[in-house]
Amino acid sequence: MADDARTILVVDDDPDAREFLTTVLQDNGFTTATANDGTEAIAMIEKSVPDLITLDVSMPEKSGVAVYRKLKEDEQLKNVPVIIITGVSDDFKGFISSRRQVPPPEGYISKPVDHEQFLALIKSLLG
Repeated sequence: MADDARTILVVDDDPDAREFLTTVLQDNGFTTATANDGTEAIAMIEKSVPDLITLDVSMPEKSGVAVYRKLKEDEQLKNVPVIIITGVSDDFKGFISSRRQVPPPEGYISKPVDHEQFLALIKSLLG
């Protein structure tokens, strides 16, 4: 790789959300990849592991929760930081953080996404 741009995989079934997040990331020097659903995300991650993943929770095919669980149970993938992006309430945050099988996500952003908060979280996770 010629540059040291970090690659972030944006997983969201909403094209507007994907567009917004990838634009914010690219404008700030990140390389992006996108997946429309959990099944596509898993296939992409297995081909090329990103530096960070943003994951929408409610998607068709395979939910964000299912993708998250798969990542955190995989020795090769469990250290990839995941930011859960959701319009779901704090109740959901409590729910996913209380799962015993997997550690809580590295970050949460609620929809609508505040791009400054989003970037600050990504920069803190990627150092």
